[in-house]
Amino acid sequence: MHASQGKSAGLGLALVSALAFGGSGVAAKPLIQAGLDPLHVVWLRAAGAALVLLPVAWRHRALVTRRPALLAGFGLLAVAGVQACYFAAISRIPVGVALLVEYLGPALLLGWVRFVQRRPVSRAAAVGVVLAVAGLACVVEVWSGMSFDAVGLLLALGAACCQVGYFVLCDHGSDGEEPADPFGVIAYGLLIGALVLTAVARPWGMDWSVLAGSAGMNGTDVPAALLLGWVVLVATVAAYLTGVLAVRRLSPQVAGVVACLEAVVATVLAWVLLGEHLSLPQTFGGAVVLAGAFIAQSSTPKKAAAAPVAQGGGAAGARGDLSAESSPARP
Repeated sequence: MHASQGKSAGLGLALVSALAFGGSGVAAKPLIQAGLDPLHVVWLRAAGAALVLLPVAWRHRALVTRRPALLAGFGLLAVAGVQACYFAAISRIPVGVALLVEYLGPALLLGWVRFVQRRPVSRAAAVGVVLAVAGLACVVEVWSGMSFDAVGLLLALGAACCQVGYFVLCDHGSDGEEPADPFGVIAYGLLIGALVLTAVARPWGMDWSVLAGSAGMNGTDVPAALLLGWVVLVATVAAYLTGVLAVRRLSPQVAGVVACLEAVVATVLAWVLLGEHLSLPQTFGGAVVLAGAFIAQSSTPKKAAAAPVAQGGGAAGARGDLSAESSPARP
């Protein structure tokens, strides 16, 4: 009974997280078009959320000495990496396309397991990877020489790589007899991410007057401060907290499957609020990408029959795959 209730709560949290994350690009893109640099928007998002969660960080200050590598990895990959790549991508390509490219993450994770760790993966997982790549080819319309900015697509692919680190680290923090508190991990991840982004974005050169004005959303003027508030409070604080809690109650695979709804939410919102329409082949390709991501995420890699191989470096190497059979090394 308790397990069933916990799973239901986890699914609800994962759904809320997907909805919250899905609205980030739609709120951020008008700010970028109004004159803010993408890195400045990312910095405002991370710094604002870190400020909101500063009391949480103080409460869990013991994590700094107990799990420093986990906090650093979360800050660099799950906060700075994902957000910087994604916001830079949507400044060059449509929001929906950027998110669909980002959802190659499950395929990249299985590629790591198969070719780097040399562990076999299930046939269904391989089919999911093939579907995701084929769907992506339809989204970017490869038959017309790719109708989108190549740099924007590469940035979205970078966000996909960092997304893998997000799910890996969310699950990795629950290992051991004394797992890291998810609220503390989020708070310090945002704080570290904000510090890193401060050095990169140099916010002292930002045009702060943009925040006092308005930004256009498909012909409608919306206060820039309101958009920023949504990005910080809903699309960051609420999204990260509910996302991590969902992974703890479910599993990275199941939470990742539900998170695929983020791409659907973002695409629909971009269509309605920003006027970014996808063609019929692109819509079909997007559905195939999500189907492939669904299959890849829900197909647990097979347990290796041979002796364990050496773990690779980086966040993904620290965890290996995301199955219950893996033996992760603590950071």
